[in-house]
Parts: sequence; C-alpha cells; structure tokens
Amino acid sequence: MGDMQGRHVELEITGVAHGGVFVARHEGRVVFVSDAIPGETVVAEITDDAKKSFWRAETIEVITPSEHRRPHPWAAASLDRSTADRAGGAEFGHIEVAHQRELKERVLADSFSRMARIDRETTVEALPSGETQDDAAEVTGMGWRTRLRLHVDENGTPGQYAARSHRVIPVDDLPLAVPEARAIAPLGETFAGAEYVDVIVPSTGNPYVVVGGRTRERAPRTGSIVERVGERDFRLDTRGFWQVHRHAAATLTAAVQQAIDPDAFDPSAANLDLYGGVGLLAAAVGDRFGPGVRITTVESDHVATGHAGYNLSDWVGASAVTARVDAYLRGVTKTAGSAERERMTRATVILDPPRSGAGKVVVDGLAAVKVAQVVYVACDPVALARDTAIFAEKGYELTGMRGFDLFPNTHHVEAVATFRRA
Repeated sequence: MGDMQGRHVELEITGVAHGGVFVARHEGRVVFVSDAIPGETVVAEITDDAKKSFWRAETIEVITPSEHRRPHPWAAASLDRSTADRAGGAEFGHIEVAHQRELKERVLADSFSRMARIDRETTVEALPSGETQDDAAEVTGMGWRTRLRLHVDENGTPGQYAARSHRVIPVDDLPLAVPEARAIAPLGETFAGAEYVDVIVPSTGNPYVVVGGRTRERAPRTGSIVERVGERDFRLDTRGFWQVHRHAAATLTAAVQQAIDPDAFDPSAANLDLYGGVGLLAAAVGDRFGPGVRITTVESDHVATGHAGYNLSDWVGASAVTARVDAYLRGVTKTAGSAERERMTRATVILDPPRSGAGKVVVDGLAAVKVAQVVYVACDPVALARDTAIFAEKGYELTGMRGFDLFPNTHHVEAVATFRRA
C-alpha cells in the first residue's frame, strides 16, 4: 500500500475525463475521482496511488454539490454505499441526464482536441427511453437495456460487478433494464457453478435467460432469434451481438443512412460494411440506395456471417465474408485487378469497429485502395479521435459527426462520423 492509499482528501472537481471519472488535483497531482461532477467540492478516498502521474479516488462525501446532482436512481450504486460495495455499470447515474449528455459532449470535444488536433463541438442526441413509447430519456435515463449480464459469485448468487472490480455485488433491482428484463431477471435464485446469467429481450418473441453456457428452458430452442428494425427482420444467434438500447439499432440505421454523402455514393462500387455483424448497417445502405446496391459485409465471427448472408438476401449484389478486417483488406490490396481497384476508389465503407477502434492497419488499408468515403460508427471517443488523425494523414477529411446517448447513466457515448477523400 502506498503512502496515500486509503487516505481521505478534500478535492475541487475541475473537469471530466474519458472513462467515467472526473478530474481534480491534490498537491499538484492529477486525481481521477469517481461519483463526482465538475464544479463540486468532495471528500474522496484515495484508492490507487501506484502511478506517478495520477491517482484514483472514490467520492465518499459531497461538500458543495453541483446543481446537476440528483439522488442516484439505483440504490445499489449510490453514495450511501461504501465505495467497495457500489454496483458498477451506472457511473453517471448521480447526474441529471441532460447534463450527462453535456459532459459526454465535453469528452468528445476534448478527445478530438488532444488526439486529432481538431476543434469540434458535437451535440449528443437523446434516444427515447425504453420504459414507454413517449417517456423522454431526459427524465431518468432508465429502462433501456434489452441485454444484461449478471455475474455469479462463489456462492452462486447473481449480481453486478462493483465499479472497476470483479467483485460481485448482489442487487435487488436492475433499473437500467427494460421492464421485460426486470420481470424475468432471477435475482432471488442461486446458480451454483455458473459464471454468469444473461437476460435477453429480443424485439420479437419471448425474453429469455441463459445461464453460464447452459441454456435454460426459457431460451429459444432454435439457436437463433429475430430482431426487428422498422419493417425489416434480422436473424442472429441467441447469444450473438446486438445493440443493447431498445432504440439503438433503428437510431444507427437512420444515422448511417443520413451520414452517407449521396453525391459520393456509387451502388455499383465495391462498397463495404466492415465489422458487419449480422448485416444491420449493410442493410441500412441497401434500404437507402435500392436493391441494386453492391456491398460486402466482413465479419470474423462465422456464425454472424452466416446470419448476415441470410439477412442480406434481398440484395442480389450483397455478400457476406468471414474474415478479419485487416486480413481482408490486405488480400484486396494484393489481389485486386485494375477493374476491382477502380471500383474500390468509388466505394463507400461502413466501419463499425470494436471499442479499441479501427487502428492504423485498417485505416491504412482503406487509404491504400483510395475508397471514396467512410462512415465510421464509434463507441469510444478516444479511439475515434485517434483514427481521425490517421485518416487525416492519409488525405481524408472529417466532413460530419453526430453523437448519440445510446448508454444513459453510463459514461459511454456513440458517434457516427463521415470521412471524404480529399
């Protein structure tokens, strides 16, 4: 244990940092503080002083509260709990929802300023709440998760991990979840030997529970489920990836369709949907530009690719390839003939990478074949800003960006950015 770990210090919170923590200084040292709000004065416990450049701390008392502070809607995550016993997963819950979005806007702006040297202000747009059709997300930001994982402790008790820990905290409720998930979540049961309990609420069919790799009776026996977006159905594996917020898939579909510059779009080009999953965004492109669209979705998960092929069968020019994105782009670069290379220069690329971002290899691969435009769906602002800098080095300009609050009461924010070749 360091000299400061476990000590209580009074801190003035001056800003917000990526990762759901807030910025203060103590004797010249940067301190990242949880459960605070910029403008507040708090008493915090130093929980990690191992780094020379910064420390971490948890708020234990608020001396001067922000006007944006509210009682946490989830008792399991509130300041009333000891720091070790606070459930994670709702680290912005103590902040009024409208101000949460303002803080996410600051994080986006700061990420682009630091990583891409771009001054960019982006509004983070609200989605409807999951609780009722007309319940605005500004009210509580609850009731939106259609998928959640309960972790199981050594006694078989399900719960949530404590913040920044793998310690399981038993909980009595799950207010971020949609009502259908709350109704079947087995919080009062025990699961000896299990590692996790997944609760999944598809938009069609019955909700179900999957326990530690063994499917319970409430799980579909077909091995697949159907998610509906507008009037289109998407088949996916029962445990396959799908957007968590009830309205996220529809929101991203519309955002991607609007982000594509129609003047730069060629339906006969070698258009791509990279990290394409089960084809949600490839279908968004097809639905906007018609049945003659040529598009290839690339995904490393062969099960998802199989479903993508089925989901994209309305478009004769659509295909689904199982491959790592970087390997696929290397292959295209090496083997494409002159006609295919020419089609690549007219291509629109949908890019929806994991939280770590696309990275230099993938961006370099897209630049090497000189694609016309890229629509980048990002779940991490720092990764997006870092990749924006790489795109700029390769001659691509950021021409538009929107932010979306797909994860209310958490620090996570989604962005959809468009890049055009200069």
